[in-house]
Amino acid sequence: MNSVVDKKPRLKTSAMIASIAGEGQVTRSAPFGHALVELARAKTNVIGMTADLGKYTDLHVFAKEFPDRYYQMGMAEQLLMGAAAGFAHEGAQPFVTTYAVFATRRAYDFIHQTIAEDNLDVKIICALPGLTTGYGPSHQAAEDLALMRAMPNMTVIDPCDALDIEQMVPAIAAHKGPVYARLLRGNVPAVLDEYNYKFELGKAKMLRDGNDVLIISSGIMTMRALETAKALASDKVDVAVLHVPTIKPLDTETIIRESKRTGRMVVVAENHTVIGGLGEAVATTLLSAGVSCTFKQVALPDEFLDAGALPTLHDRYGISTNVMAANIKQWLT
Repeated sequence: MNSVVDKKPRLKTSAMIASIAGEGQVTRSAPFGHALVELARAKTNVIGMTADLGKYTDLHVFAKEFPDRYYQMGMAEQLLMGAAAGFAHEGAQPFVTTYAVFATRRAYDFIHQTIAEDNLDVKIICALPGLTTGYGPSHQAAEDLALMRAMPNMTVIDPCDALDIEQMVPAIAAHKGPVYARLLRGNVPAVLDEYNYKFELGKAKMLRDGNDVLIISSGIMTMRALETAKALASDKVDVAVLHVPTIKPLDTETIIRESKRTGRMVVVAENHTVIGGLGEAVATTLLSAGVSCTFKQVALPDEFLDAGALPTLHDRYGISTNVMAANIKQWLT
């Protein structure tokens, strides 16, 4: 069911708030939890597992519906991954949730050795990706995509909104093998509904065309890219937006084809460090294919980020709509 976030003016934003929905933006509540429930009704081997973060990764929705298929492992992420591997060896399909920092930094070796090396059917779904919390470096997973892209057998996904998440769940369940997916939790913006969008694993989707700039984006930066395109239209800047929800395997064919169109500046926008994410993946793809274009990145800097209110941090690190639009206008001059 659609809802609208609180329209009352907010004078400040707590660092604890992780929602990236704008004021008055249409949202859907816990899309991952509800999609997983629908999946589990059809697939009896689906189980939900978490490390003391069920309520904060929307897995509480699944736990209420399927308490006998829900496993709360406590604050022990390494144990969580090892147990998920064991369940997968026995024919279960675990959907494992935690925060992105805890999976990719604290439990990396356990994922690498017990899940990825055996190519097990474990889906790792992680909240607080990139700069979606103001808690500071302990909770900001600015490098998670780089870490998981480097892991053999691992599929990596960065969904944009509620629709992306809802459609992603059955798609990754149908894919045999380990998956790492970023998760937007709670009241998640509904952005892609108006674009006749359908998630396909490994496929990029052109959401809107334009002759001046091509923004290649993933995750919440696709929402920002669409907002930027609308903002720049008033300045007669024609912006195309190519959404890339699957970071690995990358849809190199579509990226090369769209980047080869003459006269367009290519901007890669991601909620991730400039090191090792979508930007470097696209740059390598274009260089390897001999594509010549003006190339820019909108991404987080290679540094430990500050704590604070999200709107302030997004402006400071260049991933807000206003700053992104201003930078693109400057790059075009």
